[in-house]
Amino acid sequence: MSHLNSKQRWGLGFGGILLTLLLAAVFTFGSLDVPFHPKTWREVLALYAVSSFVTAALLVFLLILGRTTLRLWVERRREQLGARFKTKMVVGAMALSLLPIVFMFIVSYSLINRSLLLWFPKPLEDASEEMQKLLIDLGRGQLARLRALALQVQSETQQPGDAFLQHAFAKGADAIWILDQSGNPVRGGIVCDSQPEDRRGAICMQPNVSGEYLRSLESGVEVWQAEGKNYFGARVSNLKDGKPEGFVLAAYRASPGVLTRLAAIQAQTLEYYRAKQDLRALKRQMLLILLLFTVLLLSSVMWVALFLAKQVTVPIQALAEGTREVSSGNFDYQVPEQAQDELGVLVRSFNTMTTQLRDSRAQIDEFTRSLQQAVQELERRRQLMETVLENIPTGVISLDSSETILRMNTSVSRMFRIDGVGLKSLEELLGADSARTVQHLMRRSLRMGVVSREMETVVGGRVLHLAVTVSSLGPRRANTG
Repeated sequence: MSHLNSKQRWGLGFGGILLTLLLAAVFTFGSLDVPFHPKTWREVLALYAVSSFVTAALLVFLLILGRTTLRLWVERRREQLGARFKTKMVVGAMALSLLPIVFMFIVSYSLINRSLLLWFPKPLEDASEEMQKLLIDLGRGQLARLRALALQVQSETQQPGDAFLQHAFAKGADAIWILDQSGNPVRGGIVCDSQPEDRRGAICMQPNVSGEYLRSLESGVEVWQAEGKNYFGARVSNLKDGKPEGFVLAAYRASPGVLTRLAAIQAQTLEYYRAKQDLRALKRQMLLILLLFTVLLLSSVMWVALFLAKQVTVPIQALAEGTREVSSGNFDYQVPEQAQDELGVLVRSFNTMTTQLRDSRAQIDEFTRSLQQAVQELERRRQLMETVLENIPTGVISLDSSETILRMNTSVSRMFRIDGVGLKSLEELLGADSARTVQHLMRRSLRMGVVSREMETVVGGRVLHLAVTVSSLGPRRANTG
């Protein structure tokens, strides 16, 4: 693992905190009770904030994924060092994490659908619908009985006074009103609260009590109110000489609180179906949050893969740069040590190698300088020796191991009266007999080092008396002279 500096540690810490906050925000926003049909400015603000955050976060992480993928593709196209390894790391990490992430996404979405189905079960919907139908059927049954009762009362409305009320109440009605064409009560009354259910005797009634129309139910039954009591009623046309003069309304007294319970049932049913209509929007919101969570995990996996890849590629790139520097002759270059693992050992070994190469190069340079100085000294001595040999009166001849003449000084040229150009062997210079004598001396010098002898030779018709000294220059050069 690479050794992280303070800036990288701060960056990692900030990234971890940001990732934690984003995950917490995703779970928090997923658990908020945000209405899909806001009514107040606070609800509008909450819905806008949640939608904006989820959408913006999803777009940001999609852009990060796209940017990272494009950057890897560009590095791969440019054949940048480490790009292939980064690509393999990212693809491998994505492949390993994609299956569990997709599995988690599918399971989470399935659990959400199952939870929503538990919130809106089919039996509950059927029971609610059947209850509504039952209420409507009961209301319609009451409507038929009330209309029949109103028709019976209609024939008695022409009686003077309130006599028709006694007959109507005796038939089971709790309230009777004669309405005008506008539906306003003209006359009528209600049964007293203390009146028992048995209507065979005298009936206690309250005449001239007007009722107030409240509303109509889905079954067609009308809801009226009088003296603080609620009544369910139905009206029929009041005919006089075959012409309608208004309406006759017969009503039963409703149980206390029945309208409140009915309103509560209807409100709850309406809220249930409205929430069910928002089910699709809720699924979209949950799906968006799951997508955000999935993209967030994929981005985290890619970031971790790139981070781990950099721990390998950065030291490798540094080593590659170091090899280029060393190959160009810069043995003082040291690769920055950025790792503490095996790559760190490799970097330290490379730096040790460059140090040793630098020391070896310094030793070679020192040896080269010493060798150059020695060569210069030998050259100086050779030149001095040649100068001395050229100026002494004694003739000096240098031969190689094959007895070929390499060099002779000017004294030899004066002594034998030749220019020395073109002479290659002793026979050309001394003759065959004298050359054999000198060759014999040369062989003896190999054993004894230095051999001397006086001899005579004829050169150019002249007899020369020579004192010949043969010295071997050593077996390494295999030269004699």
